Amino acid sequence: MISADELFQAFVHRGINFFTGVPDSLLKDFCAFLTENVEDSRHIIAANEGNAVALAAGYYLGTGSPGLVYLQNSGLGNTLNPLLSLNDLEVFGIPVLLMIGWRGEPGTKDEPQHLKQGRVTTALLETMNIPWISIDSTTINLGSILDELIQKMRTRPGPSALLVRKGTFHSHELQDTVESCLPLQRERVIKQLICHLTDGDCVVATTGMPSRELFEIRRAMGLSTCRDFLVVGSMGHASSLALGLARSQPKRRVICIDGDGSVLMHMGCLAILGQSNQENLIHVVLNNGSHDSVGGQPTCALAVDLSSIAKACGYRDPIVASTESEVEDALNKRLPKAGPSFIEIRVKKGARPNLGRPEMSPVENRDAFMNWIGVTPWK
Repeated sequence: MISADELFQAFVHRGINFFTGVPDSLLKDFCAFLTENVEDSRHIIAANEGNAVALAAGYYLGTGSPGLVYLQNSGLGNTLNPLLSLNDLEVFGIPVLLMIGWRGEPGTKDEPQHLKQGRVTTALLETMNIPWISIDSTTINLGSILDELIQKMRTRPGPSALLVRKGTFHSHELQDTVESCLPLQRERVIKQLICHLTDGDCVVATTGMPSRELFEIRRAMGLSTCRDFLVVGSMGHASSLALGLARSQPKRRVICIDGDGSVLMHMGCLAILGQSNQENLIHVVLNNGSHDSVGGQPTCALAVDLSSIAKACGYRDPIVASTESEVEDALNKRLPKAGPSFIEIRVKKGARPNLGRPEMSPVENRDAFMNWIGVTPWK
């Protein structure tokens, strides 16, 4: 296995001194090392992967040195525009080294939302003319691999990619840097929310822990899971999906359970949702200031006044809650009123270790949900 420190030093030795990206579960040990050991002037956890590519491009323009952008392969979609219209050799020719966690690699077991991404990852890179090399736990020629990729960036200015397979890194646990005195647990808050919903309400839950917790809460309470749409991929898009659903089902309340990292990833959605005048839409953001599902690296969300941003965007009377009684009061006040509503609930980082995963496939979830609301899938 490769240690995070070893890889970091290998990058620095080759003149790569700027690091940015969106945390990934396969890269969490390296991301934890960066968070703890690299000063803010050289490390930025970006809102989304495309932002990270642009940040690295700006660094290159100011220093003449390429940056490293880390991401999960599911985030490649966010990078396509800047990689092809900014960094590409046929445009500005700005070198950047991508370090990509290869979820869903062919031949490995993974969640459905990662399998397609994993299967097309190398084809996407090749279509964009981005040279790539993969590393894993058995890699012993790390230096020569990096030299080869960097040489390609020198002779043909533009992106190169380092694909990282599962289990590549030695463990490096992130020391908790996120506010720990918050009293609420996310799973308990989701249960509290579910207890306030009526039989006609439907829920759209963002990717990661919230979807997993919602599924298990429904099962534990003996409630049907068919009224929930679990957005197990597509980070940052649950709220837009919820708006489209609310617009098409105006007689139902649609509750979007979102996360802080998800909101930050595509924050422009807040303006669209806030200006939608969608009275049956409730946007609940569970803010723990971290990318909790991929290693707990910090976000800036606890330092950002999300409710004021939501109000400026047009949401009606946004509320912030950080205790059980405040949550109860917020739900009692906002759920019965016309939206679009915004409820930010500040919660602890972390989940219970035995948290399971949904026992149905995404297609089964889709069909059960559509059947419950009385819609026939297009055939």
